[in-house]
Amino acid sequence: MTDKELHALRFPIGEFVSKTEHTAEEISAYISTIEAFPQKIRAEIEGLTDEQLDTPYRLGGWTVRQVVHHVADSHLNSYLRFKLALTEDTPTIKPYFEDRWAELPEAKSGLVELSLPLLESLHKRWVTMLRSISPKQMKRKFYHPEQKKEFSLDWLMSLYGWHCAHHLAHITELKKRMNW
Repeated sequence: MTDKELHALRFPIGEFVSKTEHTAEEISAYISTIEAFPQKIRAEIEGLTDEQLDTPYRLGGWTVRQVVHHVADSHLNSYLRFKLALTEDTPTIKPYFEDRWAELPEAKSGLVELSLPLLESLHKRWVTMLRSISPKQMKRKFYHPEQKKEFSLDWLMSLYGWHCAHHLAHITELKKRMNW
Protein backbone atom coordinates (compact mmCIF):
# COMPACT_ATOMS: atom_id res chain seq x y z
CA MET A 1 0.00 0.00 0.00
CA THR A 2 1.37 3.44 -0.89
CA ASP A 3 1.89 6.26 1.59
CA LYS A 4 -0.94 8.14 -0.13
CA GLU A 5 -3.32 5.18 0.32
CA LEU A 6 -2.30 4.81 3.99
CA HIS A 7 -2.86 8.53 4.53
CA ALA A 8 -6.32 8.25 2.94
CA LEU A 9 -7.22 5.42 5.33
CA ARG A 10 -6.04 7.45 8.31
CA PHE A 11 -7.75 10.67 7.13
CA PRO A 12 -10.68 9.56 4.97
CA ILE A 13 -12.18 13.07 4.87
CA GLY A 14 -8.80 14.82 4.84
CA GLU A 15 -6.85 16.33 7.69
CA PHE A 16 -8.38 19.01 9.87
CA VAL A 17 -7.87 22.48 8.42
CA SER A 18 -7.72 25.17 11.07
CA LYS A 19 -9.44 28.50 10.48
CA THR A 20 -9.31 31.66 12.55
CA GLU A 21 -12.74 33.00 11.56
CA HIS A 22 -16.02 31.11 11.30
CA THR A 23 -19.30 32.37 9.82
CA ALA A 24 -22.63 31.96 11.58
CA GLU A 25 -23.56 29.43 8.88
CA GLU A 26 -20.41 27.40 9.58
CA ILE A 27 -21.10 27.46 13.32
CA SER A 28 -24.64 26.25 12.65
CA ALA A 29 -23.31 23.44 10.44
CA TYR A 30 -20.80 22.36 13.13
CA ILE A 31 -23.59 22.20 15.69
CA SER A 32 -25.80 20.18 13.32
CA THR A 33 -22.96 17.72 12.70
CA ILE A 34 -22.34 17.32 16.43
CA GLU A 35 -26.08 16.92 17.06
CA ALA A 36 -26.55 14.20 14.43
CA PHE A 37 -23.39 12.25 15.25
CA PRO A 38 -24.63 9.86 17.99
CA GLN A 39 -27.50 8.60 15.83
CA LYS A 40 -25.24 8.26 12.79
CA ILE A 41 -22.57 6.25 14.58
CA ARG A 42 -25.23 4.05 16.22
CA ALA A 43 -26.79 3.38 12.81
CA GLU A 44 -23.41 2.52 11.27
CA ILE A 45 -22.46 -0.03 13.91
CA GLU A 46 -25.92 -1.52 14.37
CA GLY A 47 -25.86 -5.21 13.60
CA LEU A 48 -22.07 -5.52 13.49
CA THR A 49 -20.72 -8.68 15.08
CA ASP A 50 -18.05 -8.69 17.76
CA GLU A 51 -15.58 -9.80 15.09
CA GLN A 52 -16.51 -6.81 12.94
CA LEU A 53 -16.37 -4.44 15.93
CA ASP A 54 -12.89 -5.76 16.67
CA THR A 55 -11.65 -5.08 13.13
CA PRO A 56 -9.22 -2.16 12.83
CA TYR A 57 -10.27 0.50 10.34
CA ARG A 58 -6.68 0.45 9.01
CA LEU A 59 -3.45 -1.41 9.68
CA GLY A 60 -2.15 -0.14 13.01
CA GLY A 61 -5.39 1.74 13.66
CA TRP A 62 -8.07 1.33 16.27
CA THR A 63 -10.86 -1.18 16.00
CA VAL A 64 -14.41 -0.02 15.38
CA ARG A 65 -15.07 -0.73 19.08
CA GLN A 66 -12.14 1.46 20.13
CA VAL A 67 -13.32 4.25 17.81
CA VAL A 68 -16.75 4.22 19.47
CA HIS A 69 -15.25 4.40 22.95
CA HIS A 70 -12.70 7.01 21.81
CA VAL A 71 -15.34 9.42 20.55
CA ALA A 72 -17.15 9.18 23.89
CA ASP A 73 -13.90 9.93 25.73
CA SER A 74 -12.89 12.71 23.38
CA HIS A 75 -16.27 14.39 23.28
CA LEU A 76 -16.50 14.33 27.08
CA ASN A 77 -13.16 16.14 27.18
CA SER A 78 -14.30 18.65 24.59
CA TYR A 79 -17.54 19.34 26.44
CA LEU A 80 -15.57 20.03 29.61
CA ARG A 81 -13.19 22.32 27.73
CA PHE A 82 -16.17 24.36 26.53
CA LYS A 83 -17.50 24.63 30.06
CA LEU A 84 -14.11 25.64 31.44
CA ALA A 85 -13.60 28.31 28.78
CA LEU A 86 -17.11 29.69 29.32
CA THR A 87 -16.67 29.97 33.09
CA GLU A 88 -12.99 30.81 33.55
CA ASP A 89 -10.57 33.26 31.98
CA THR A 90 -8.37 31.33 29.53
CA PRO A 91 -8.17 28.16 31.64
CA THR A 92 -5.37 25.68 31.15
CA ILE A 93 -6.95 22.41 30.08
CA LYS A 94 -5.78 18.94 31.02
CA PRO A 95 -4.45 17.03 28.02
CA TYR A 96 -4.88 13.28 27.93
CA PHE A 97 -3.26 10.37 26.12
CA GLU A 98 -6.06 9.22 23.82
CA ASP A 99 -3.92 6.34 22.51
CA ARG A 100 -3.45 5.03 26.05
CA TRP A 101 -7.12 5.50 26.88
CA ALA A 102 -8.01 3.40 23.81
CA GLU A 103 -5.90 0.55 25.16
CA LEU A 104 -7.69 0.34 28.53
CA PRO A 105 -9.83 -2.80 28.89
CA GLU A 106 -13.21 -1.06 28.78
CA ALA A 107 -12.23 0.68 25.53
CA LYS A 108 -10.53 -2.29 23.95
CA SER A 109 -13.13 -4.93 24.75
CA GLY A 110 -16.09 -3.23 26.44
CA LEU A 111 -19.54 -3.34 24.93
CA VAL A 112 -20.18 -0.44 22.55
CA GLU A 113 -23.47 -0.02 24.35
CA LEU A 114 -21.45 1.41 27.26
CA SER A 115 -20.54 4.44 25.13
CA LEU A 116 -23.51 4.89 22.79
CA PRO A 117 -26.05 6.10 25.41
CA LEU A 118 -23.31 8.27 26.92
CA LEU A 119 -22.71 9.89 23.51
CA GLU A 120 -26.45 10.41 22.97
CA SER A 121 -26.98 12.07 26.33
CA LEU A 122 -23.74 14.06 26.21
CA HIS A 123 -24.46 15.40 22.72
CA LYS A 124 -27.97 16.52 23.72
CA ARG A 125 -26.53 18.51 26.58
CA TRP A 126 -23.55 19.74 24.53
CA VAL A 127 -25.76 20.92 21.66
CA THR A 128 -28.04 22.74 24.11
CA MET A 129 -24.97 24.55 25.42
CA LEU A 130 -23.53 25.23 21.94
CA ARG A 131 -26.78 26.80 20.74
CA SER A 132 -26.76 29.19 23.70
CA ILE A 133 -23.23 30.52 23.14
CA SER A 134 -23.13 34.08 21.83
CA PRO A 135 -20.75 35.15 19.05
CA LYS A 136 -18.71 37.00 21.68
CA GLN A 137 -18.48 33.88 23.85
CA MET A 138 -17.33 31.87 20.79
CA LYS A 139 -14.11 33.89 20.99
CA ARG A 140 -13.41 32.80 24.57
CA LYS A 141 -10.25 30.75 24.83
CA PHE A 142 -8.49 28.00 26.70
CA TYR A 143 -4.79 27.23 26.87
CA HIS A 144 -3.43 23.87 25.71
CA PRO A 145 -0.17 23.22 27.63
CA GLU A 146 1.17 20.55 25.26
CA GLN A 147 0.69 22.72 22.20
CA LYS A 148 1.60 25.86 24.14
CA LYS A 149 -1.23 27.74 22.40
CA GLU A 150 -4.56 29.31 23.10
CA PHE A 151 -7.60 28.06 21.18
CA SER A 152 -11.00 29.71 20.81
CA LEU A 153 -14.32 27.96 21.25
CA ASP A 154 -15.32 28.52 17.62
CA TRP A 155 -12.07 26.79 16.60
CA LEU A 156 -12.85 23.92 19.01
CA MET A 157 -16.35 23.62 17.57
CA SER A 158 -14.95 23.38 14.05
CA LEU A 159 -12.48 20.73 15.21
CA TYR A 160 -15.26 18.63 16.70
CA GLY A 161 -17.49 19.03 13.66
CA TRP A 162 -14.55 17.57 11.72
CA HIS A 163 -13.85 14.97 14.45
CA CYS A 164 -17.38 13.56 14.18
CA ALA A 165 -17.17 13.23 10.40
CA HIS A 166 -13.59 11.90 10.57
CA HIS A 167 -14.35 8.98 12.88
CA LEU A 168 -17.69 8.22 11.26
CA ALA A 169 -15.82 7.92 7.94
CA HIS A 170 -13.37 5.46 9.52
CA ILE A 171 -16.33 3.16 10.10
CA THR A 172 -18.22 3.78 6.86
CA GLU A 173 -15.11 3.37 4.72
CA LEU A 174 -14.15 0.14 6.51
CA LYS A 175 -17.66 -1.21 5.95
CA LYS A 176 -17.41 -0.39 2.23
CA ARG A 177 -13.98 -2.06 1.91
CA MET A 178 -15.18 -5.16 3.77
CA ASN A 179 -18.58 -5.29 2.02
CA TRP A 180 -20.45 -5.32 5.35
